[in-house]
Amino acid sequence: MHVSIIGAGIIGLQSAHALMDDGHTVTLFDPDGLAQRTSARNAGYIAHTDILPLASRKVWRHLPGWLIDPLGPLAIRPAYGLRVLPFMLRFLAASTPARIEASTLALIGLQGLALPAWERRLAKLGLGEKHLRRKGFLNVFPSASAFAASASVFARQRQVGIEVELLQDSASVRRLEPALSARVAAAAFYPGGVSVDDPAVICAAIGEAAVARGAVLVKRSVSAVTPVEGGVEITGTDGQTHSSDMAVIAAGAWSKPLAARLGDRIPLDTERGYNITLPKGSLGLERPVIFEGQGFVSSPLDTGDRIGGAVEFAGLEAAPNYARLDAILARAKPYLPDAKFEGGTRWMGFRPSLPDSLPVISRSAKSDRILYAFGHGHYGLTQSAATGELAAQLAAQRQTAIDLMPFAAGRF
Repeated sequence: MHVSIIGAGIIGLQSAHALMDDGHTVTLFDPDGLAQRTSARNAGYIAHTDILPLASRKVWRHLPGWLIDPLGPLAIRPAYGLRVLPFMLRFLAASTPARIEASTLALIGLQGLALPAWERRLAKLGLGEKHLRRKGFLNVFPSASAFAASASVFARQRQVGIEVELLQDSASVRRLEPALSARVAAAAFYPGGVSVDDPAVICAAIGEAAVARGAVLVKRSVSAVTPVEGGVEITGTDGQTHSSDMAVIAAGAWSKPLAARLGDRIPLDTERGYNITLPKGSLGLERPVIFEGQGFVSSPLDTGDRIGGAVEFAGLEAAPNYARLDAILARAKPYLPDAKFEGGTRWMGFRPSLPDSLPVISRSAKSDRILYAFGHGHYGLTQSAATGELAAQLAAQRQTAIDLMPFAAGRF
């Protein structure tokens, strides 16, 4: 069977490999080439330890303070306020205890597949451990009260088999990461946390391997995916058409209009994130660090030290506001007093997000021959290999490794 994949980011590439494992031929459509957008410039975490949706009690504790600061961890540009209102209302609806629990259970299932799927893919491609860094994650807290408020999160993580070591004073944290200041009051250390050498490097390796296996890359934007008798027709923005037996829409933040043409009104929006990549060693950290409640994380990549995060709702067209990145660095300095923040490469990218923090991994409403694999929010890199395997299972009409009802397009 010939499968067209719309989007050659990490989700599309992992889907291509899983489909080729089943003997299918694959064509990838992407105007920029292999993994050139958010896939290449994210924080590099395989964050399978995260099991809570963003619509959770933890986020709601911080939300009022975040929203009053236009450069804070979460901001909505005034011109985009009305457009994002439906998303925010659904986010509110997803914040009831019952909905939070349902999303948590779904995330536990998907995140449980994430790292083993990555390990399988890298092993199949002969890449082994080359691109993985197994130094764990550190989640640091600015106060004892903030640390205590997360006790239920740690308990839930342990309940599902995630190892968590609690460091209950500043000295214990700084023995693990001496570059951190006494501003850090406590931390949770996840020894099983895994990161990558550099997302651009590992995604390039996955993409080049797909092409080496026979995947064809077409550098073209797609305006429509249409079911036709016996298959699917792909229409480019230039009017050219391409026929295949099946299609997977994995275009990240650009997936929404393609799904809408197929009758699936999916409330996808874009969480714009910012980061800067500094010269290697600038931050003095040995492992990825999450700064709880501050809206940023850091990653010591092989190619440089990356720091960034935050969420900005402003759509796909508005110009970057790099004052948001300056604000992140200002918040970071008290925690990293000896870091060197000068220079570096600044970037802004688009996280394709849904109100319940669950991606869409399902068949389309209009045709079983068109599959969806998008909306992974902050976990595109993390969940990519598992999503690829699930997409291949859907394509073959095999039983899926987890129940995909929580991820169905029709849930909205």
